[in-house]
Amino acid sequence: MKLNPYLYFNGDCKAAFTFYEKCLNGTNLVLMTHAGTPAEATTAPEWLDKIIHARLTVGDVLLMGSDAPTEHFKTPQGFSVTLGFDDPAEAERVYNALLEKGVATMPLAETFWAKKFGMLIDQFGTPWMINCENRPA
Repeated sequence: MKLNPYLYFNGDCKAAFTFYEKCLNGTNLVLMTHAGTPAEATTAPEWLDKIIHARLTVGDVLLMGSDAPTEHFKTPQGFSVTLGFDDPAEAERVYNALLEKGVATMPLAETFWAKKFGMLIDQFGTPWMINCENRPA
């Protein structure tokens, strides 16, 4: 079994996934719009270029998402997408990259359980936790 996050966006899924591809060194980015799919016939013209499904490979995990129609979109809450790192320098790089135009909710720092841990909400409203755990010797 694999557990893969699926994120909803308020019309900016394409920008978000392009940003995540850069920040997370993602690969195999797929951005599928409503245009050209069976949903096209029932989709409003202004929504045809919005993302019906996005997929990005990050390590051995898929990050997926789509644009939610405005009347169905809700601001993300009650969860964080957590990224685990072995290298504190890479944890810091990704934290700072995701923080661009975002808000730090807990600055990246050493904790009693981690070499580096921090929390942020990115410019698209997605909450993230960055964790580089201490490993027992």
